[in-house]
Amino acid sequence: MDLTQIKQRFSIIGNSPELNRAIEVACQVAATDLSVLVTGESGVGKEFIPQIIHYNSPRKHGVYIAVNCGAIPDGTIDSELFGHEKGAFTGATESRKGYFEEANGGTLFLDEVAELPLSTQVRLLRVLQTGEFIKVGSSKVQKTDVRVVAATNINLRTAVANGRFREDLFYRLNTVPIKIPALRERKEDIHLLFKKFALDYADKYNVPAIRLDEDAVRMLQKYRWPGNIRQLKSVAEQISILEKDRHIHAEVLQKYLPVDHEENVPVLTGSQSADYLSDRDIIFKILFQLRQEISDLKQRVEEVRPSTMPVQSKHPADIVIDAIPSGEEQPAEQQEFPTEEVQHEDITPQPQTPVSLQDATRELIIQALKRNGGKRKATAEELGFSERTLYRKLKEYGLE
Repeated sequence: MDLTQIKQRFSIIGNSPELNRAIEVACQVAATDLSVLVTGESGVGKEFIPQIIHYNSPRKHGVYIAVNCGAIPDGTIDSELFGHEKGAFTGATESRKGYFEEANGGTLFLDEVAELPLSTQVRLLRVLQTGEFIKVGSSKVQKTDVRVVAATNINLRTAVANGRFREDLFYRLNTVPIKIPALRERKEDIHLLFKKFALDYADKYNVPAIRLDEDAVRMLQKYRWPGNIRQLKSVAEQISILEKDRHIHAEVLQKYLPVDHEENVPVLTGSQSADYLSDRDIIFKILFQLRQEISDLKQRVEEVRPSTMPVQSKHPADIVIDAIPSGEEQPAEQQEFPTEEVQHEDITPQPQTPVSLQDATRELIIQALKRNGGKRKATAEELGFSERTLYRKLKEYGLE
């Protein structure tokens, strides 16, 4: 099956060299049982790589199971992956097969594999090396024959250095690395993807398809797309539903591109993750939000300020002198100037309570929760967190 057929079968849009290379590598390793690690930012479409591998492998008639490791609570992840026996824990009223047993003879896709707890990483390493696992609450060793493809949006080498990911497991998973480029690295594909989504939503909502003018196309390609294909798809859907004019100009498109992702604002790349956000990343987010709030406040002040209000501030004594009518001199005993003590109180900045990075991060999460109506999944996506990381931070900051 050639590259064009692969793209048609899995609905892959784009012709960038990096994307084509990733697909070619996936096809080359499909016939083997080598472990594959797919890397790339959140929203780039990493999930199609394990599908290509599975359906072009000798296991294509077996089971294909995709598991989001970041969406499973720590307390149940072992049970989900390896199964459990009846009575193994409270609520275990019957025995249950895990994903490794269910996928025997097929392919198991472990998305967000870096979110696995260290104890589960030990179990995963064993099943990768020997094909053996033990159910929770059991002492019986079981065998399984599963092809594992893992994916992550963080730099696992950094995670290993930070003690959050086992080095031996990293090398076991990283037998064949495949990197999916970010959308901003595929500028030639952005408009193609947008047109595809526009046609899909036109058919879904029974409306004419939207079209972009040349300026809007240039804006589309210039934007940094921190949410990658997922964000582009969302923008296409919003415009398809909300805009009556189906010919979209740059001014209209601008309304759907969040201003807090301008070019001068850092965006997490494939070498980073919200779980490993540096202090610098968090501070940038906070400072940019503060800049936006100050700008909005300044605009509101300008709107309500009387035209007669002095533009430049003056010394208190100057204001008193300006109040004396022209040609008249006020007697010295009637001139009232603020005392030195009052002037000192007026112009001396009040001491500010230092704000720690922890407090600032807590406030950032609170504001994001408010903007998203308390929805944790949407909040995590806005902040660049995984859901598991957000839950952990909510607990840490007492926001549960």
